[in-house]
Amino acid sequence: MRVPASSAADERQLPPLLPLVVAQAGFALRSFRRNPPAVFFSVLLPLIFLVLFSAIFGDARIDSRGINLATYYVPAIAALAIVSTTFMNLAISVVVRRERGFLKRLRGTPLPPLAFVLGEVLAACALAVAIVATVIVFGAVFYGVAVPGLPLVTVAIGVVFGAAAFSAMGLALSTAIPNENSAPAIANAVALPLYFVSGLFFDTTQAPGWLRTIGEVLPLEHLFEVLLGPFEPGAHGVQLPLGHLVVVTAWGAVAVAVAARRFRWVPAR
Repeated sequence: MRVPASSAADERQLPPLLPLVVAQAGFALRSFRRNPPAVFFSVLLPLIFLVLFSAIFGDARIDSRGINLATYYVPAIAALAIVSTTFMNLAISVVVRRERGFLKRLRGTPLPPLAFVLGEVLAACALAVAIVATVIVFGAVFYGVAVPGLPLVTVAIGVVFGAAAFSAMGLALSTAIPNENSAPAIANAVALPLYFVSGLFFDTTQAPGWLRTIGEVLPLEHLFEVLLGPFEPGAHGVQLPLGHLVVVTAWGAVAVAVAARRFRWVPAR
């Protein structure tokens, strides 16, 4: 079967998706670097939390887990950093660009919409990986946290799953935010309670049953447990906590469906 000449020419002119995704990710990372508030909340604030919590509570022990709080807070702040760089960063930045007409103008360029979305997610995931690595090194150097060897592969798997899932959730949340002025408030209103019920600031094993139930339903506690496991005594080799990963992935899949159905490229007004 012969392909019409015009169609064949269009196919030849269509650039591969991967280079476009990488280029968009590079643009997103450069834009992030030039945004001081985003750098502070995504990079510096997690380290500040780690310093404060470790300095105040670091020597206390969690008997049920067999670790001190300095060790506990390294994966906890790593999980917080993942949410900050993916979920919150994407939810806010997408709304701002949508309401300022950037996304509408983008639709008139040769850049495929999928390349834009994947590029933004790739940039957020790359930031999450870099910041988690920084948190782990910071905890090891300044607070003597024992960094596991091979079990770190489990941490890497958790970071990849968590960053991808929370990126999707950030895109989904952006569809419910009406304007750029309310974006930071709404994103924080979702994230801050999530940090508390998921045990990032205090161990919830002794918390009331209703609080533990809420945490078990939400994805962040499961991501935190994946990151925490390799730091607990007796962690050897690569372990895949499938139950926790399934919950995180399920939330990500639902978020993808919501974002695909409700994502808007034009301002609400």
